[in-house]
Amino acid sequence: MMAEENKETEMEKNDTAPVEEQPQNEPAAKAQEDPQNIVVEEEQVEECLDKIRPYIQHDGGDVELLGIDEQNIAYVSFRGACAGCMMAADDFSGGIKLLLLDEIPGLRDVVLV
Repeated sequence: MMAEENKETEMEKNDTAPVEEQPQNEPAAKAQEDPQNIVVEEEQVEECLDKIRPYIQHDGGDVELLGIDEQNIAYVSFRGACAGCMMAADDFSGGIKLLLLDEIPGLRDVVLV
């Protein structure tokens, strides 16, 4: 009877899979864990803006990336017909800003200037 209890106890122990630990000294792993260590490149933002730029240009406007500061905040501005459009703020907050924040890791905010 004792052998059966030991066998069951060993089986219970084996049912739990060991947890694999991620290496902590690799820069890529650390950057994924801490979004503040990610450096957002202007090229990344431009590539993302290029996805929606044709739709904006179709209406006679454009969006320009002015820059990214050290806190990974992007600054953009509308050009052409969009610069004076009453819908520009809605298009920015409901479209451009959400797209950039969703697709670019480490980007903390997008500000319309």
